[in-house]
Amino acid sequence: MTHLDTRRYWVLTISLDHVLLGVEGGFTQADHGRDARLRALSRGDLVAFYSPRPALGSQVVLQQLTALGEVADDEPYQVHGGDDVRPWRRKVTFEQVGRVPIRPLIPLLGFVTDEQRWGLPFRSGVLEVTAGDFGVVAGALRDAVTHAPT
Repeated sequence: MTHLDTRRYWVLTISLDHVLLGVEGGFTQADHGRDARLRALSRGDLVAFYSPRPALGSQVVLQQLTALGEVADDEPYQVHGGDDVRPWRRKVTFEQVGRVPIRPLIPLLGFVTDEQRWGLPFRSGVLEVTAGDFGVVAGALRDAVTHAPT
């Protein structure tokens, strides 16, 4: 089996402010800093990020795909975040992509089985998706940077 045979595809639901911190630092956190779901990811897996809100606890609705990357380590690692906060992270190599509203893509995503309740799958925080669904998401993110204003 080659690396490509074992690659898995994920969508992580994370507020935009935390996605941007991760892009800047080359990491992701998920599941409120716990490690259990991050352990499902493997080196070489591809991850896309969905941000329902601009910031954790914000009432403002964003509903955008916001980042794209590849897992670049073998295990979660823990950091000291101050005030006894010790979140778990995974190293991620991020691509330069644009941001994309999720709603136009909903009819194209096989993991959304009820378009009226399209947001339910994202509530898990760490969602494994098919290569085809990931291709839709990744293609939209990559196209957004290609067509971004200069």
